[in-house]
Amino acid sequence: MGIWLIGARGAISTCVAYGLSGLRQGLLEPVGLATAMPPLDELPFAGFEQLVLGGHDVCLRDVSQSAGELVSSGVLGADLVAAGASDAAAFDARIRPGLLDAPDVGMASLDPRSAEFGSLGPREQIAQLLADWSAFEEDTGVERTIVVYVASTEAARDPQPEWGDLADFERALDAQTPQPASVLYAFAALSSGRPFVNFTPSLGARIPALMSLAQERGVPHCGNDAKTGETLLKTVLAPMFRARALRVLSWQGYNMLGNRDGEVLKDESHKKGKLENKDAALRSILGSDANLHTQVGIDFVPSLGDWKTAWDFIHFEGFLGARMSLQFTWAGSDSALAAPLVLDLARLADFAARAGEGGFMSHVSSFFKDPLASGSHDFHAQYRLMIEYAQAHLARARGTRDQS
Repeated sequence: MGIWLIGARGAISTCVAYGLSGLRQGLLEPVGLATAMPPLDELPFAGFEQLVLGGHDVCLRDVSQSAGELVSSGVLGADLVAAGASDAAAFDARIRPGLLDAPDVGMASLDPRSAEFGSLGPREQIAQLLADWSAFEEDTGVERTIVVYVASTEAARDPQPEWGDLADFERALDAQTPQPASVLYAFAALSSGRPFVNFTPSLGARIPALMSLAQERGVPHCGNDAKTGETLLKTVLAPMFRARALRVLSWQGYNMLGNRDGEVLKDESHKKGKLENKDAALRSILGSDANLHTQVGIDFVPSLGDWKTAWDFIHFEGFLGARMSLQFTWAGSDSALAAPLVLDLARLADFAARAGEGGFMSHVSSFFKDPLASGSHDFHAQYRLMIEYAQAHLARARGTRDQS
C-alpha cells in the first residue's frame, strides 16, 4: 500500500516517515494510533511493513533537513533519526515537484519546477500528477495508493460556479479555468480511483462536484482539517456543558505556533479558513444562543518551532445565576500528534476501498474539525461511529467464518 503525501517535506510528513521507520524496527510503540487499539486493531489493516511512502512538495529542502529542525525542537529523537536514515532517504528519493497554488507564487524557498508546474493548464497539471503516481506504483509495486493532503493551508477562495456540478467542473477544466491546487489533487485522485484524505482546511474534495465524483466512482475519501489539539479538547469539553445544562457565555481561544505552517498563517487569506473551522465545531455543539461569544486567534511565534500553545477561557453560568470560569492551556507538538492520525486515516481509507466502500467515510468524523458528512461535532458521538463501524465489520467477518 502506498501513502502519497502532499507536503512531503513538511514537519508532519517527516514525523510520519521517521515514525513509520521506528514502528517497523520495533523502536517505537504505536502510541497515538487509533487503529492499534481495540476493537479497530482486529480489522485486517495493512501492516506497517507494507506501507511505502512517496510524495509531492513545492519546497527545495530535503527530509533530513526537516528532521534536523525537529530534532533541535525536541520532537524527534536523534537516535530515531539515525536509525531511520536509510528509510528517510528512500522516501526523499520518491518526492516529486508539487503543484504550486497560484496565490503562493513568490514565497521563499520554493522549487522553481513547482512554479513551472503551477503555470500549466489544469488538464496538464492533472496529467502530470497521474503520471507521478503511476510511476510510483510501477517502481514500488504497491497495489493501491492513498493520497493524503498535508500541505500548508491554502488561501481562502470564494465559491466558484463550476464547483457545484461535476459536468460544469469538467468543462471548466477543459476551458483552462485555474483551480486551487488541493482541488486538482483531489480530482486527480478520485477520478483515477485513488482514495483521498484531506488533513487540512484547504478545499480538497469538499466542493459538491468532487463529492459527487467520489460517490459515482465509489472511491473513499475523508476530511477536512484534522483536529489534534485545542479543537479536539473543545469537542470533548463542550458536550459536558451541554449535558449539565450549564450556559456558556463566552469561549475565547488564543493560539501561538511556530514552524512553516504558522508562518503561512500570518497571511490573512490563509488564516481565514483555519479560523472558521476552529470556531464552527464549538458553536454547533453549544447551540445557537445569540448571546454566546466565541472567538479564536492565531499568531505566529517563530521561537516555538514545531510546538504550539493554546490558551482557552470559558465563562459560564450555573444555577442561581452564579458565573464561573474554566481555563486550560494546551502545549504540544502538532506534527507528533498529527503523524499517527495520517497513518490511521490512510489505513482506514485502504480498508474501506478493499471493502468496496465509496464516498465520504462518515465513520472517521472524530478525526476532523470540519467533517464532510453532516452530523454531530461531539467527539464522543463521533468516536462511537468509528467503534460501531469496526464492530459491524468484525461481526460480518465472524458470520462469514461461521457459515464456512
